Amino acid sequence: MDNTVLYRVSEGVATITLNRPDVLNAFTDAMLDGLSDALKQAERDAQVRCVVITGAGRGFSAGQDLSDVKRREAETGHAVSFAEHLRHKYNPIVMRIRTLEKPVIGAVNGVAAGAGASLALACDLRIASDKASFVLAFARVGLVPDSGMNYFLTHLVGYARAFELAATGGRLGADEALRLGVVNRVVPVAGFADAAQGWAGELAQSATRAIGLTKRAMNRGLIASVEEVLEYEAFLQEIAGRTADHQEGVSAFLEKRAPQFTGK
Repeated sequence: MDNTVLYRVSEGVATITLNRPDVLNAFTDAMLDGLSDALKQAERDAQVRCVVITGAGRGFSAGQDLSDVKRREAETGHAVSFAEHLRHKYNPIVMRIRTLEKPVIGAVNGVAAGAGASLALACDLRIASDKASFVLAFARVGLVPDSGMNYFLTHLVGYARAFELAATGGRLGADEALRLGVVNRVVPVAGFADAAQGWAGELAQSATRAIGLTKRAMNRGLIASVEEVLEYEAFLQEIAGRTADHQEGVSAFLEKRAPQFTGK
């Protein structure tokens, strides 16, 4: 990955930082490739037990860099295929986040607009600074919400509110996002980075396998029938019940001590 995406691992937490602060971390092809590579690295590293995605500077991400699109069109002499760009760049990133069997926190430090908002919503959890905002900018440039926005936002806030935000290109401030359940926590910007890392550190010490299996179960629960979910829970519980973390959890409970999970 190039320097438009920074990757750091500390105490079980992989922090992925979108690093084009001069343009509010707007996405280029190189940056999307770097983000994809970072997620792959976090997935494969057994030492990583929680992932944080955040932005450098005062923004999380302003979404697609439209000037980069125009540059590519000028170089090739052809119009960009929006469908292929989504299929080959954005969609694989969203699916990697959703299938990564480790908790992924979107640490929204500032504005998250367009595909930047979609990226944040694809994460399992979101912590926002009190200066953060979510902007569904697609309608402002004559486009449809993408990169999973139509799925995640409607599940979070319901159809009517999601449609209103999408159709008007609306903006959600941090407090409103918290009230609607779009974010889990809002903290003052001065202590934001420490708060995000502290939360990630707690999750990194938890039962990683069980959390990953829970993510699988809840992904299925969004689209399956009650009967299918019940059967899938039974299947996953068989796996969880044979982990070292489960044995440690039971021992710690019986011995009246704090568990020391290893993620195995």
